[in-house]
Amino acid sequence: WQRFLRRWSLVAGCALLVSVASYLVFPQSYIYFGVLHGMALMLLLLRGLRSAPAWLLLVLAAICLVLPHMYRFWVGDDNSALVAALNARAGSVLGLVTHKPRTEDYVPVLPWLGVMLVGLVAGRHWLVPQYTVKSWWQQPVLSRIGRGLVWLGRHSLPYYMLHQLVLLGGLMLLLQ
Repeated sequence: WQRFLRRWSLVAGCALLVSVASYLVFPQSYIYFGVLHGMALMLLLLRGLRSAPAWLLLVLAAICLVLPHMYRFWVGDDNSALVAALNARAGSVLGLVTHKPRTEDYVPVLPWLGVMLVGLVAGRHWLVPQYTVKSWWQQPVLSRIGRGLVWLGRHSLPYYMLHQLVLLGGLMLLLQ
């Protein structure tokens, strides 16, 4: 738990930093639930589901992936209080919306929790020592490009945060 909470705190802290920074730059459409926010919440959910059997995780994944599409089909043009609440900023975090909220980045729980659940099941079967499948990723990386990609994979959060600053800063300079 200590290792998990340390890593989770980094992701959640960066999500908060993204919200504050995006509010300063885009006050009308700041990022209130983007990639890092979604990851932080879904990592907690996955932590709670980590001991569930693979079949259950895959059923939950299928539901997560399909439910937002079915919801939009079911509600159509309904303007009920529930639909309005799910379309509001707080409710849109779930992902059952009839239109994309006004924000610079939006990664709701549904359907993305389904993708993470599939990844959890795949990771269990490919990376757990009880499975002895030999594969290309177990070989040492020798090429310069390969080592660079390994470094980026091991330092993905700082790279993600830095690339946002470079990209947005570059765009702002270009527009001025």
